[in-house]
Amino acid sequence: MLKKSLLAVAGVVIAGYLGMSGYAYLHDTAYASKAAEGPVSSAQAGSIRNVLNRNACYYCHSTKAELPSYSTWPGIAQLSKHDVEKGLRHFRIDALYNALEDGTPAPEADIAKLETVVKDGTMPPAAFRAVHWSTGLTQDDRDMLLEWIADVRKANYATHGVSDEFANEPVQPLPASLPVDARKVALGMRLFHDPRLSSDNSISCASCHGLGTGGVDNRKLSLGVGGQLGGVNAPTVFNAALNHAQFWDGRAATLQDQAGGPPLNPVEMASVSWDQIIGKLNKDAEFTRAFTSVYERGWSGDDITDAIAEFEKTLLTPSRFDAYLRGDKTALNEQELRGYQLFKANRCANCHVGANLGGQSYERMGLAGDYFAARGVALTDADKGRANVTRDPGDLHRFKVPGLRNVALTAPYFHDGNVNDLHQAVRDMAKYEVGTKLSEADVESIVAFLKALTGTYTPLAASTQ
Repeated sequence: MLKKSLLAVAGVVIAGYLGMSGYAYLHDTAYASKAAEGPVSSAQAGSIRNVLNRNACYYCHSTKAELPSYSTWPGIAQLSKHDVEKGLRHFRIDALYNALEDGTPAPEADIAKLETVVKDGTMPPAAFRAVHWSTGLTQDDRDMLLEWIADVRKANYATHGVSDEFANEPVQPLPASLPVDARKVALGMRLFHDPRLSSDNSISCASCHGLGTGGVDNRKLSLGVGGQLGGVNAPTVFNAALNHAQFWDGRAATLQDQAGGPPLNPVEMASVSWDQIIGKLNKDAEFTRAFTSVYERGWSGDDITDAIAEFEKTLLTPSRFDAYLRGDKTALNEQELRGYQLFKANRCANCHVGANLGGQSYERMGLAGDYFAARGVALTDADKGRANVTRDPGDLHRFKVPGLRNVALTAPYFHDGNVNDLHQAVRDMAKYEVGTKLSEADVESIVAFLKALTGTYTPLAASTQ
């Protein structure tokens, strides 16, 4: 009797599995076929989209996906919800789909993440493939995806002068310079160091972004007018021109937008208005003559921030690592090279990507572990990150990935300035972002590599237009 009961139960389970998998197959293939009818920018883009659709990447990585009806069944609903939430925390695929449709460059961090999972075979997961029989990358799929990623990098992200050997690296050398107007740069440099932008003439941009201290102030939280403390650790101004947005929460789309924030922030420089600032600058006859010789209409908030942004475009800091990527095999020592390989092998380059080794995406702090619980400090409004800007619950604890150039000079680390030591920062990132415990030898090698990112700033070293 027991044997018959067990066989009956097994039969029901098998029938349920086959029925659900069969339905999933029909749903997946129908959805992929329907999605293939949408517009794409090229035949190659269409082929890439078809591979992604056939592997149902959108189920767990898009907020717009139509999930199979069984995903609402009791028991399965909880699993589906967990998988989708986890998938969206790690990677949102919508921007990549948009790029395939409209021909804009696929985001640099997105293709780095895609490249990693294509190479290591972790996507789609085995458990997902067991139910979704139509999924699973073939070797042709992998080759096609990797070729497309290389094409996107070469066309949009490879730095001029990079060695052919490293043209398809997720990390790229700095450009030699960015095009600027040298007259605006000179004005912007003066304004960057001018405390008159603050209400009591005590604080300049350079107070929190010292050019002699890695572009930061080396404080956990920056001091504003009257000794007020800001809410986050000051990001470096060096190489910030390469970021896709500014501030930890990305609330400024451009350098100019960012430059306009602190002067009028009541906690930072605390000026009441641009009129207040301009009233002080107007009293400086020599500076006013210099400014109006470039900006003929005279002082304005827009032109002040334009000049500061132009100056900040010159704050590039090439390092020995750049020389290595440009073909100098002697630029890095054995330990630094090992650290770079570990940096990539541990998926650091999925997010710390591009010429600034970061600044190209928003990522969740605590993907693989609860950083905030372990921190032992009460949550602050600043800890909400990108969600403060978008009001999207999915952006909670997401922050713009910091660039790692000069990171050895910019302690303390993270948006909250909670870690003082670079070795500990590496351990914490491996633990809370990747879910890995690094050996101390590996930590030392990665830190050695990160120290090789310390660069040299040459004032006004920029091409002109």
